[in-house]
Amino acid sequence: MEYFVYGRDTVDGFDIKVALNEEHWTFMDGYADGLIARGPTLTEDGERTTGSLHIVDLPDDEAVRSFAYDEPYYRAGAFETVEIHRFRNHYPGRTMWDFTGKAERRYLAVTKDAPRPLTSEHLIMYGDLLDGDTHIGRAALLEAPSAEAAAALIQAEAAEIHPWEFGGRR
Repeated sequence: MEYFVYGRDTVDGFDIKVALNEEHWTFMDGYADGLIARGPTLTEDGERTTGSLHIVDLPDDEAVRSFAYDEPYYRAGAFETVEIHRFRNHYPGRTMWDFTGKAERRYLAVTKDAPRPLTSEHLIMYGDLLDGDTHIGRAALLEAPSAEAAAALIQAEAAEIHPWEFGGRR
């Protein structure tokens, strides 16, 4: 099963994460085969993180709870909240590493609205957020020239739009 896991940083989250980057990456190495997308959300100027996103394929809810709550950033208090949902991927079998876009600015868009099909060469990843089998929203990773363009692409009036970048070892 695929899961959407998004930790939103505390006020000190960025500093905690900088101090624990290697531990975080080592932890994620254990999940490398299941990672579909990953990376930090950022402040508008790109200088600091505001959160940490992972879309990961895991066997069950217990495994995703371990993934989210045993993770070094979480254990050290970097996140104010962690959002976990099942993820119905509209691009089955695709990962963010398969995306060959133009490298405009990238965004995470999260909505709590009705499902709808979207197609665009600017979608890196797109899917439904689920609570069990109940649709509760949508999430997209996409490239766009601005946050406004990202909201228009996902066709949502009340989307949360976060600057985002590909994650992993640097």
